[in-house]
Amino acid sequence: MGQGFSESPSHESTTPRVVIPTGSRPANQANSAQPAKPVKYPWRTYVTATIFWCGEQPTQRNPTPNCMSSWDTKWMENFGGYDNPAPEKRIANHATGEFRPKDFEPKLNPFYIALPYNDLISWRAHKPEASKVIPWFSRVNPLPGKTVLKGRWIQIFVNQKSCYAQWEDCGPWVTDDWAYVFGNKPPKATENGSAGIDISPAVRDYLVIKSGTKIHWRFVEESQVPYGPWKKYGAKAVNPGVSPKPSTAQDPAAAQKEYEAYLQELRARELKRQQQGR
Repeated sequence: MGQGFSESPSHESTTPRVVIPTGSRPANQANSAQPAKPVKYPWRTYVTATIFWCGEQPTQRNPTPNCMSSWDTKWMENFGGYDNPAPEKRIANHATGEFRPKDFEPKLNPFYIALPYNDLISWRAHKPEASKVIPWFSRVNPLPGKTVLKGRWIQIFVNQKSCYAQWEDCGPWVTDDWAYVFGNKPPKATENGSAGIDISPAVRDYLVIKSGTKIHWRFVEESQVPYGPWKKYGAKAVNPGVSPKPSTAQDPAAAQKEYEAYLQELRARELKRQQQGR
């Protein structure tokens, strides 16, 4: 994991050969902070993918609820409802490009993922290493406490098929694994087959895979994302460095306390889980 695909002929049978469209029009530099030239990010190969969904309730194996995300305390409300993963409750049609819950049309992109890193320690501050390890951080030049991760696009490749999705939450299991997400280390978490990425039901259905499947993934710029089912719902463009409003509270200090309480709750659950595992 964490290595780029070799271009050597001896590896052609085991590594995918992928050409990413660069788009037919220039990106809006001011809004999306696109690089002057296309960037080729390295692949993370043979990563175990697990399924998660907006509105997922806590269980013994997964104690963290997904009604809110690491960057959006109203995630399920903003999404438009419960992203039911049950196949009989979903539309999954390659002919029409519809991949979503049957009960409603989502307000946000149903093609979303989680990776195990959060760039924020509060709504007003980034983690100390964030500016050094996130490749596009200096290009975006965000205000303090404005995430540069939410909404970032990735490409997922498996079974000779590509899918594109946006980063909307942190996990699985940990939120500090920058050495894997941006480096060349394997995921630090060992649970669920050392899972290194959570994918949404829409991604699962489009790729026709199940939880535990090994996939390849890499970051891509917005201008490199072709039109597809992943652009039918929600924002069509990414505005890095701009966080959603974290709370309905008008007082910034109150919003920050709400965010810190949320992080403390997640840490407490993780500590309890670790203690139960001893």
